[in-house]
Amino acid sequence: MRLTQHRAGAPVAMAMGAHPDDIEFMMAGTLLRLKGAGAEIHLWNIANGHCGTMVHSRNEIIRLRREETRASAELAGAAIHPPLVDDLSIEYDPETLARVTAVVRQVRPNILLVPSPDDYMEDHQNVSRLGVSGAFCRGMKNFITHPPMAPWAGETVVYHALPYGLRDGMRRLVRAGQYVDVGPVMEKKTAMLACHRTQKEWLDASQGVDAYLHTMTQMCRDVGRMSGRFESAEGWRRHSNLGFAGDPSWDPLSELLGGDCWTDPEYERSLG
Repeated sequence: MRLTQHRAGAPVAMAMGAHPDDIEFMMAGTLLRLKGAGAEIHLWNIANGHCGTMVHSRNEIIRLRREETRASAELAGAAIHPPLVDDLSIEYDPETLARVTAVVRQVRPNILLVPSPDDYMEDHQNVSRLGVSGAFCRGMKNFITHPPMAPWAGETVVYHALPYGLRDGMRRLVRAGQYVDVGPVMEKKTAMLACHRTQKEWLDASQGVDAYLHTMTQMCRDVGRMSGRFESAEGWRRHSNLGFAGDPSWDPLSELLGGDCWTDPEYERSLG
């Protein structure tokens, strides 16, 4: 496998989300499949989730959401990294980028999973941008991170998840280029999402999201139908290799997961 040429030991995959439970909704099944394929996995929410309540104080909800994230990561066997900012304060700016790049250099992911660049809210879109730029800056000697971290010259491949609700902010359906079969890990993915008890209460009250776990399960079934071959799936779009990996065809997600990751040939042809 090409991954063995890039890194001694297990391949590394990191998922970046905006808020606690974003990863569980759109990415956790793929992380679990990668874990099963021998990868070391990392889970990182950029915001602390302080706005996700109609009941708790600021400090209390931050504590609760931190505990819920830790419980989810323990179920997955994932390392976690602390949030950087408050909800609705995820900005694409030099300070935040320096902090994101420091973690990318520390973790050295072969696979970086980030939100869709065209999601329904700004926090998600800005995490997508920060993840891409953090990976792009990973080897730049004169880009100083906070805290300072030595550059990393290794290759990484960035994959964008589908947006929450599977549509962009203008209501257009977003189709994936690759589909990962998450059926075998749906029970654990659901258990990870169930750790976020405060979010079930918040979304039920604020957005009318009835049946919190059912919403996630239904999205996975909808993506599975898009694939035409999996009952439940998560969808991905692979970012350009330019600045990240020398070979434009390198696809470590497919390399690790084999037949459990299907690339849609029509999507590839549509790229021109």
